[in-house]
Amino acid sequence: MPGEHNQTVASRALARILSWAITTFARLLTAVQPDWRGLDPLSGGNRIYFANHVSHGDFVLLWAVLPPHLRRRTRPVAGADYWRSGRLRRFIGERVFNSLLIDRDPRATGSDPIGEMTAALDAGASLILFPEGTRNPEDTGLLPFKSGLARLAQARPGVDLVPVWIDNLNRVLPKGALIPVPLMCRVSFGAPIRIGPEETKQQFLERARAGLLALRPGAEGAA
Repeated sequence: MPGEHNQTVASRALARILSWAITTFARLLTAVQPDWRGLDPLSGGNRIYFANHVSHGDFVLLWAVLPPHLRRRTRPVAGADYWRSGRLRRFIGERVFNSLLIDRDPRATGSDPIGEMTAALDAGASLILFPEGTRNPEDTGLLPFKSGLARLAQARPGVDLVPVWIDNLNRVLPKGALIPVPLMCRVSFGAPIRIGPEETKQQFLERARAGLLALRPGAEGAA
């Protein structure tokens, strides 16, 4: 129907405007610099980016530094309970960022988060994951990784997993703060990894965690 078509066109236009506004604001606020130290952003197919998690703005900053052709097919994985809690938040999560919204308690809902993520990968999307599972107030270390990263790697062993360290964002948007503080940030992309045929989940998680920690500022000097 013409009315529904006009609403869809308007919704898509609004989503594009908000996408531009959010990414532009993030870049201006943080003067963010991508550091492709272990990865050619123009090479390869779809990927799983896994990053440290210190702020609600983490995936926004990672998403903002991706080249436009990668950004269009990259979907942050986020909690459905948070992003579906209001009309505006839902619109931003689903239409602006094209997030893959999953249930945090799949046993209660009978959902299959790994199946949903593999389906998105099979459809050609890249994903942004935070394997710590919750925000870590410290930006010098990492909380223990949840098993989902290893299970996803086992389910799609041919897909590259890229470690990404987001530096300084916890100072831009501290937990509980309403007004962000302008500070320079950096997003560092490491070399892609894949799970080995004989590698256990725990071995892979330890290797993935070490690869992510190696991207911290000063990590090379400390080593």
